[in-house]
Parts: sequence; structure tokens; C-alpha cells
Amino acid sequence: MIGAVLAFAGVAALINITPGLDTLLVVRASAAQGRSFGLAAASGVLVGCLAWGVATAVGLTALLTASHLAYDVLRFAGAAYLAWLGVWALVRSRHRTSTEGSSVTQEHTARSWLAAFRSGVGTNLLNPKAGVFYMSLIPQFIPQGAPAFGTTLLFTAVDLVELAIWFWLVSGAAHALSERIRRPSFRRRMEQISGVAFLGFSVNVLAEHRGYRG
Repeated sequence: MIGAVLAFAGVAALINITPGLDTLLVVRASAAQGRSFGLAAASGVLVGCLAWGVATAVGLTALLTASHLAYDVLRFAGAAYLAWLGVWALVRSRHRTSTEGSSVTQEHTARSWLAAFRSGVGTNLLNPKAGVFYMSLIPQFIPQGAPAFGTTLLFTAVDLVELAIWFWLVSGAAHALSERIRRPSFRRRMEQISGVAFLGFSVNVLAEHRGYRG
């Protein structure tokens, strides 16, 4: 079991640090709004991954590989959500100057934190590749004779720990860069880049039918 856990941890780590949608969410929120918002988005992603891991343990994600309809419904919903995030980021970049430097109420901060958290949960749960990732990868590392349910949850926990460490490092680096470059134009540019990237991910989700988590 120890060997299987280490092997899975190595493969999962390579996939987790590959630039993708989850990392983009954390970088964008950390650079544009602050590290706490980046960690809020990261927390949402982790909740989504936990849900996929539990679903895999009980066999629900098998529907994504067995049913083209279930996969396509989730794929179209995810693409629409990503497109909405992309358009909203581009809109925010155009109106950023009106809010730069203004006082931010505690209630507004809480709403923004919750919005970042929801974006992490939504993009992860509406990404069928995340479900396929757990369904396709985890069973390959379960030792013969090991309980599938418990081992799947163990591997999910390993993946969550790795992701948490990665997002902590990424959010810190993105926020530090943002603090060094305090120009409002930099943050507006980050919103524009992320908006275009979200739209690109939306097109990619529509174009591809199967694959690992992005």
C-alpha cells in the first residue's frame, strides 16, 4: 500500500502542477483581489475535488464514462459557466478604475470571498474532466485485494494535500508579484488575460470529449 500511495502521489503531483483552469483561478484571484481571495478560490477547488473523490468511491463517476448524455450535459454546463466567468472578467477589467482605491466594506469583502469560493467549486464540479481524472487514474493504483472505497478516499486525501500545498505556493507568488507591481493597469491586464483564458477553456471543454483534469 505504501508503494501504491507513493506512486499515485508522484503522478498526481505532476498533473496538479501542470498549468490549468484550477491554477488559473487561484492566480487570478490572488493577483487581482488578494491572497485571501486566491485561497478562497483554492478552497472551492478542494471542495470540488473532495466531492469527485467521494463520488468515485461510491461509483457515481462511472456514469461519466458509461453515459455520453451525462458527460455531455456536464460538459455543456461547464463550458457555459466558464464562458460567463470569462465575459465577467473582461467586464470587470473595463470598470476596475472606478473601484480602485475606494473603501471596501466588510460585507462586500465577505461577498467577494464567497464569490471566489463559488467559482472554485463551480468550475471544478462542472468540469467532467475532473471526474474522469479520478475515475480513470485512481483505480490504476489500488493494490489487488485492497478495499476500493477506503483506498479511493485515501488517494483523494493525498491529492487534496498536494493541491493545497500547490495552491498555497501559487497564491503567495501571485500576490507577491501583484504587490510589487501596484499599478492598476497590471490588475486590469490580469483580468483581461484571465477572461480570455476562461473563454479559451470554455471552447476547449466543448471541443474535447474525454481527458484528464485541466
